[in-house]
Amino acid sequence: MTKLDKSVLREFESIVGSNHALQEPDLTAGYTTDWTGRFAGESPMVLRPADASQLAELVKVAASAGISIVPQGGNTGLVGGSVPLDQEILISTLRLDQCEPVDVLAQQVTVGAGATLTKTQTHASRQGLDVGVDLAARDSCTIGGMIATNAGGINVVRYGAMREQVLGIEAVLSDGSIISHLEGLEKDNTGYNFPGLLAGSEGTLGIITKARLRLHPQLTERCSAMIAFNSADDAVAATAQLRRSLPSLHAVEVIFKEAMHLVSQHIGASIPIGADAHAWLVVEVAASTDPTEELAKAIDGLGSLPLDVAVGTDTAARANLWRYREKITEAISTRGTPHKLDVTLGASRLAEFVNEVPALISQIDEGATAVMFGHLGDGNVHVNILGAMGSEPNDKVDDAVLHYVAHLGGSISAEHGIGTAKKEFLHLNRSESELAAFRAIKSALDPNGILNPNVLLPTESL
Repeated sequence: MTKLDKSVLREFESIVGSNHALQEPDLTAGYTTDWTGRFAGESPMVLRPADASQLAELVKVAASAGISIVPQGGNTGLVGGSVPLDQEILISTLRLDQCEPVDVLAQQVTVGAGATLTKTQTHASRQGLDVGVDLAARDSCTIGGMIATNAGGINVVRYGAMREQVLGIEAVLSDGSIISHLEGLEKDNTGYNFPGLLAGSEGTLGIITKARLRLHPQLTERCSAMIAFNSADDAVAATAQLRRSLPSLHAVEVIFKEAMHLVSQHIGASIPIGADAHAWLVVEVAASTDPTEELAKAIDGLGSLPLDVAVGTDTAARANLWRYREKITEAISTRGTPHKLDVTLGASRLAEFVNEVPALISQIDEGATAVMFGHLGDGNVHVNILGAMGSEPNDKVDDAVLHYVAHLGGSISAEHGIGTAKKEFLHLNRSESELAAFRAIKSALDPNGILNPNVLLPTESL
């Protein structure tokens, strides 16, 4: 569909108002290209509903007219999952950003799908509580988008991914009906679990409008350390030992050599420790009492594995260490348009993967560079592949890396979702029976296939 019927246009405008029914390319451009710049499309209209009722009415009109919909939160995704690639209507949830009063007794809060992570964190912090998931895009990413992609981030090692934080959900289904189960009961065995079903569904089963989130006590006492290692093998071994010996472990992030050198150039600062190292861990502990001594003892227990250690106890020193991790994605984007392959490996195969992937990529595209970092505490490696002189690498490198991941028993998607970038690779991790079950669920909840039709599910031929 390249042009909306005028009567449909009027219906959409009557629901949200002309100020929130955008058509001009200069107004819709920010919604139709993903964060990486790799995936771009067009939409005849971007709609911005104010509440679930408006969103439901929009979906009813779209369903009646046979118009497909792409839901979008903060548009910080990295796999092309929230941009209209085939002239779909785009529904933005950014106006659904209300934060209801924190339930201090239950340690829960209900927030709108369009609330950013930062807004939700700030809201919870006023009651001494915190959201379990944190990530670098916190100022832009939204709660609804985080649930739809089952976002992970830096604290999965302690609290789990986004799915583990969701106790209740409100969503609009493909026929415009609203499901709402926001009581937040820790035990509720009354049938199918909609939060678990919609988490990771990438907007293909329903459009999330609100969520009831589990919160955690805010841990004000923190200490961070950067530890340099001679090899990926040593970093993996150290991570396993730290997980066993540190009750207050909050995050274990890894930066490999190419990424460390790139980010240090980008921020204009020298590598803090181990300039000739091959891997660096950024470790954070958090507790209600000072965990510095606990961290120091655990690092001493690593014996000869570390090459060097830097510790940050105050806010400024910790932030200085963390910027080497949090500025990597930004640094990569200054060098071109990368192919982002977000994968998970079991601990026993992780070092093997990191050691072999650069050569595997070079065999296919000798000008390509692998920039790797990630969440080592949960086995998540972000493989960013840059082509020569800022160009995109040969598409065959994606195929080779993802097949290698599957060969090693890993997952082709750790936390970014499948989107459009990886849907034709989903069969590497999911059997034909599983894919058939996926399609049956999709067909039951979205029989006309209007919700985000270009993502997640591969074509039938696979």
